[in-house]
Amino acid sequence: MSAQQSGGGWQEAAVCRILDANLDRAREGLRIIEEWCRFGLNNVQMANECKQMRQELASWHSSEIRAARDTPGDLGTELTHPQEEQRASIEQVLQANICRVEEALRVLEEYGKLYSSNMGTALKQMRYRVYTLESNLLSYRRHRLLDQAYLYLVTSSSEQLFFTVEAALQGGLTLVQYREKNADDTVRLSHAQKLRQICHHYGALFIMNDRVDLALAVDADGVHLGQQDVPIALARQLLGPQRLIGRSTTNSDEMQRAIAEGADYIGVGPVYETPTKEGKPAAGLDYVKYAAKNSPIPWFAIGGIDPTNLNDVLAAGAQRVAIVRAIMQAEQPTLLTQYFLSQLAKEQTLRRIQSRLPQSHA
Repeated sequence: MSAQQSGGGWQEAAVCRILDANLDRAREGLRIIEEWCRFGLNNVQMANECKQMRQELASWHSSEIRAARDTPGDLGTELTHPQEEQRASIEQVLQANICRVEEALRVLEEYGKLYSSNMGTALKQMRYRVYTLESNLLSYRRHRLLDQAYLYLVTSSSEQLFFTVEAALQGGLTLVQYREKNADDTVRLSHAQKLRQICHHYGALFIMNDRVDLALAVDADGVHLGQQDVPIALARQLLGPQRLIGRSTTNSDEMQRAIAEGADYIGVGPVYETPTKEGKPAAGLDYVKYAAKNSPIPWFAIGGIDPTNLNDVLAAGAQRVAIVRAIMQAEQPTLLTQYFLSQLAKEQTLRRIQSRLPQSHA
């Protein structure tokens, strides 16, 4: 970099110090993300993308840039913010470091133009790669959590809403849908924001019922749509590829249509008549049996399921269940959540054992 380009030697040194600090910052952030992709998600592709970008940044980290480093004279080493002192979840760790990398790359793009005609262009392209990585990371995490979720809590109106949801999360719940049909939007928005925070604190997915706009407003992990709600294609266009979209289904035609339209998961029911779906006849266990044989995507049996009939629903082929009243009205939501999860885990274990047994030729 010439003095004419930078306006003098001290400016040249300052630019190199800026490049040095932000190359370090971007590489450190990528390493933190890479470690989670490697050890947390076991995703070789995303871990390798992080590694490649780190190596490309290292190739720009020349001895000239490193020589300008002046850590004792850097006033920024004393700057801090309370939010940097703690992280409440893996999501916060990942999001903070993604933002760190993106901000550093933007700085490198602008100041890099003063250092090399190619540096700004190269790091601009890398910034777009990080945007893609961010989207893929969120999408992968959400789909992985969905695949691992066997119990789904759908909320109902309750004065103990936050207490009950958190109690269920303490019992091991990993998937929550906020469903409120009677409150106005200001209440829904406020409740959804708090529930999302609680869910993410416990590493659980938070889904908004019906409302794509509110799902976006509170940064929910997805939306659950009824048959009369917006088309899945429109919801996908608004939400993007990284968020989850579920669809309620009551028969085989609705199921096949939801799958064809790109739903990430479906609700199957109501299995039994329930006040939650007032006036809607039960789909029954026959529809559960159909879903068990024909759904290639995750599905949750829903509708009037409680401890007294859970085994019947599992015997019909369900592996995942969505619960409303049984947990929302429970005196001890944590214990009941643990009961449901233990029964579902037993069913999974039994099916794994049965799948390994030799088939009878009788």
